[in-house]
Amino acid sequence: MEFFIYIYTRKKRAVPTTNLIGEFECRIDEKSRIILPSALKKQISQEAQEKFVINRGFEGCLVLYPYNVWKETTENINKLNLFVRDNRRFVRFFYNGATELTLDSQNRLLLPRTLLGYASIEKEVILFAYSDRIEVWDKHTYQQLLSKEPEDFAQLAEKVMGKQERSSAIDDVP
Repeated sequence: MEFFIYIYTRKKRAVPTTNLIGEFECRIDEKSRIILPSALKKQISQEAQEKFVINRGFEGCLVLYPYNVWKETTENINKLNLFVRDNRRFVRFFYNGATELTLDSQNRLLLPRTLLGYASIEKEVILFAYSDRIEVWDKHTYQQLLSKEPEDFAQLAEKVMGKQERSSAIDDVP
């Protein structure tokens, strides 16, 4: 399933984007494979062609990108000036461990053991799908992260989202 979000620029062009959603519990088998839940697979764009890239994420998780999203993401990263030290450091870390994955005939993905070690993943995982990516979490780590909900989520929402201006161009949406 693919959704279109209309991002208005001076040229008012529409930019298609994937909008994944949901939390899915999975188990890793003895060969380090997970089955991609069918409800999640249905949300993946045909452009991905059942191919993904997984790499290190933030806060100790892994990030699983549908292949088309990975290509878009890396196009932006590859525009960074590599003569700037912080850019080089970021690019190295971002690509470190990045691995292309393909669904097998039983909708399984073989997860690299080195990345599983990085994320402290052993048996139970949570696939947390949002925006255009899927975070892969150790179940216990994910539960701990969510148990530390900000004391005042409303204040956090205002801080993060409150300064965004509402576009008058919304009336132009077809």
